[in-house]
Amino acid sequence: MSFYVTTAIPYVNAAPHLGHALELVQADVLARHRRLRGSRVRFLTGTDENALKNVTAAAAAGVDVTGFVAANADRFEALRDVLDLSFDDFIRTSRDPRHARGVEELWRRTAEHGDFYRRDYEGLYCPGCEQFYEPGELTAGLRCPEHGTVPETVTESNWFFRLSGYTERILKALLSGEVRVEPAAKRNEVLAFVRAGLQDISVSRPAARAGGWGIPVPGDPSQVVYVWWDALANYVTALGSSGGALYEQWWQDPAERVHVIGKGIVRFHAVYWLALLLSAGLPLPTAIFVHEYLTVGGAKLSKSAGNAVDPAALAGRYGSDALRWWLLREVAPLGDTDFTEERLLQRYHQDLANGLGNLVNRTISLVQRYRGGVVPSATSPGAAALPAAVDRALAVFDLRAATDAIWAAVAAGNRLVEETRPWELARRGQAGELDTVLSDLVALCRVVTRELGPFLPAGAARLAAQLGDGALVGTPSPVFPRL
Repeated sequence: MSFYVTTAIPYVNAAPHLGHALELVQADVLARHRRLRGSRVRFLTGTDENALKNVTAAAAAGVDVTGFVAANADRFEALRDVLDLSFDDFIRTSRDPRHARGVEELWRRTAEHGDFYRRDYEGLYCPGCEQFYEPGELTAGLRCPEHGTVPETVTESNWFFRLSGYTERILKALLSGEVRVEPAAKRNEVLAFVRAGLQDISVSRPAARAGGWGIPVPGDPSQVVYVWWDALANYVTALGSSGGALYEQWWQDPAERVHVIGKGIVRFHAVYWLALLLSAGLPLPTAIFVHEYLTVGGAKLSKSAGNAVDPAALAGRYGSDALRWWLLREVAPLGDTDFTEERLLQRYHQDLANGLGNLVNRTISLVQRYRGGVVPSATSPGAAALPAAVDRALAVFDLRAATDAIWAAVAAGNRLVEETRPWELARRGQAGELDTVLSDLVALCRVVTRELGPFLPAGAARLAAQLGDGALVGTPSPVFPRL
């Protein structure tokens, strides 16, 4: 079965921060894992460039919005090399011709279904979220729950979408499992929101307010398509919308269609996006995987808060292995995770330098010392249960559980060395027992290395080069040196 995985596309009003790296690495693991299992995989990411906040940020910087957006988008795309990412496509919504055509097509399909109407509207608008809020949704009835700012009162004449007409169909999709939301706690939040009753939503903005930036509403150039409607569409516009070969393979044909997103935008993906697709007569995603936030000193990472952590700088200091491993090993499925460089280094040294690196180095050294680098005939598959454990964890988007499974195998390998003491077996002339231990250790290390590949592609490749895959092992050298 085909596996199509996407990230949310971030605004480009500033450079990327560590929270963006988290989502990209998580999606990359899912993509690489499924390729390892033999699936056909397509991994999409990109940048959300049509937001009003991008226009505002460019004006504040005193530069042209087109150049401002392009420069920041370049920084996001450059994370491919910084983080060892394997995405197949990168869509830029302001300049990719696929996107504008696709948004216009979706708009027309929904219009033909009778789900748009025009009306005047006054509401509380958070520029940071690019979202209108009801008073009851604000913290203490006053502040945006996401940014902590007081929303603006905005009066506009906009196009609205009849979201209220899709309550029962969205509930059915979520309750039946047609669309999975993981973790389950996030699914329950979505269900509670839908059951409380859905209200129609604004899906356009006055072109004058956006400074002409954005995709014009088909048939009404006085309006531009609201950034969330525009951005959500990227998952299908990147495939050429309906009718093309890519669309047929990755969205229309039987396939897993997985969105990896942050918890602040669950409503848009698990409610609004489903309704848009239902209105347009297109298939729904099969799963929405939701991650929590990274914090610094207990405060959410944010460009506006001034506490953004630069992933490129971190990778430059400590390497992609250390950064990826911290993101995958430390971030919990539920509850925000606080970041410090000290925690990153501690996890790297504990797990990679002293744990896995030490195990592989000892194993290869023992085979070289006692068997001249020739691996004794295998008597065990080594960590045979590990692949299934990783499969189970990733199926429910629990990357920490997946790394736990890998580390349980590493710990078992290190225990085997300590309990059997191969050097003692060699000293006593117990050749058969020594061969069994060495064979088991090599088999275990090779399975761990293969399963680690989606998580640490660079580090796993170095391990594999030393361990080999046949009768010989290479020369041991530190794969994860101390930092």
